[in-house]
Amino acid sequence: MSRTLPVNKNDYIDVVFEDLTHDGAGVAKVEGYPIFVQNGLPGEKAKVKVIKANKGYGFGRLIELYEKSPYRVDIPNNEKHKYGGCQLEHISYEGQLQYKENQVRQVLTRIGKLEDVIVHPILGMDNPLRYRNKAQVPVGKKDGKLIAGFFKPRSHEIVDTDESVIQLPEVNEAVQAVKEICSGLGIPAYQEESHKGVLRHIMARYGKQTGELMVVIISKTSEIPHQKRIVEEIIARLPKVKSIVHNINSKRTNVILGEKTTVLWGNEVIYDYIGDVKFAISALSFYQVNPVQTKVLYDKALEYANLTGEELVIDAYCGIGTISLFLAQKAKKVFGVEVVPEAIEDAKRNAELNGIKNAEFAAGEAEIVIPKWYKEGNVADVLVVDPPRKGCDEALLQTIIEMKPKKVVYVSCNPATLARDLRILEDGGYKTVEVQPVDMFPMTTHVECVSQLVLK
Repeated sequence: MSRTLPVNKNDYIDVVFEDLTHDGAGVAKVEGYPIFVQNGLPGEKAKVKVIKANKGYGFGRLIELYEKSPYRVDIPNNEKHKYGGCQLEHISYEGQLQYKENQVRQVLTRIGKLEDVIVHPILGMDNPLRYRNKAQVPVGKKDGKLIAGFFKPRSHEIVDTDESVIQLPEVNEAVQAVKEICSGLGIPAYQEESHKGVLRHIMARYGKQTGELMVVIISKTSEIPHQKRIVEEIIARLPKVKSIVHNINSKRTNVILGEKTTVLWGNEVIYDYIGDVKFAISALSFYQVNPVQTKVLYDKALEYANLTGEELVIDAYCGIGTISLFLAQKAKKVFGVEVVPEAIEDAKRNAELNGIKNAEFAAGEAEIVIPKWYKEGNVADVLVVDPPRKGCDEALLQTIIEMKPKKVVYVSCNPATLARDLRILEDGGYKTVEVQPVDMFPMTTHVECVSQLVLK
């Protein structure tokens, strides 16, 4: 006999929020039945309308707050704030840090079954606004003008946005300038439904330490109307611009960047520093979007590696060599591996740029390349992983367990997959000593962690 649900769709109910989900929604329970409500905070009493009632959980809409959380912050009630990519903007920064730290502790216990790991207090920012050095925004058309901003959730409807509170001012300014210049020249926006039009996305990248700006215009077409005029106006309006790039994406796809990139004006790359290490950043480079907290994160990774100058280090998922080059300053030799060949070319270029001779890079899958190095006699003393959100490949985890490096430093952007992978490494003979959460993305639900593991 099927269980009768304690609520039905369109019911109005009074609730108390107990927790937050991984994506920042409030969690309330009615007779043990969880209801997820955007904008609800733990401890708050509220009236909620049930908008969906599934078998095991429901969704609600916040109608009225009876009692507010001390962590609640009033924000403008407009679409820019509602859909601007800042899921936690309505929570004070102190509250955000507490939420993220709790999230890390909970998943380590629940998923990783790790009861005795030291989880340090999260490292936050002095100023948690205007930190992102990169924006890539979709372009559309409304009332005869170009618009650019954010998509509404679960749709491709664009909300026109003048600025984002988490982007650096130079990035906001660049996006606005390109939008206004192209709109004034009548450049048609790309239309997904018909696969017609020209302008798809505007990207801006900024080197915070160097003051260098890159503008990337992404179009469906191989030619942009009034291209020379657009370039001239960008140079006139944005004195910090050092590179104007055209990326062509002619495919019917949600992927932002296409395969062909040409420089319209200036340099192919801009430069920035993390600590003392200099990086060349192209339109396609992966480079951390919060340079201030990246330094905090990498310093912690370096501390956990505890290098004396005699170690051989392997950096799996090395990207453009950011962590590898940090480690190379203190290690005897660093080997970096990454599946994206273009990133490996960037890593080699960045090593050369900094005169670092003890770092070697290879393109390929870590779980194939690392065993090959192992057979060649390159046995890692320290192994560093910084995987994508899905976590480490299972074959790589088995390779680590078989290779038995004395120490593993795991940099993660997803606490859930981190906890899962730590459990596998623990069962394979490692001990998780400590975990340091770092707030790389204030105002959002994302949290990074650095973990130190030692061979038992």
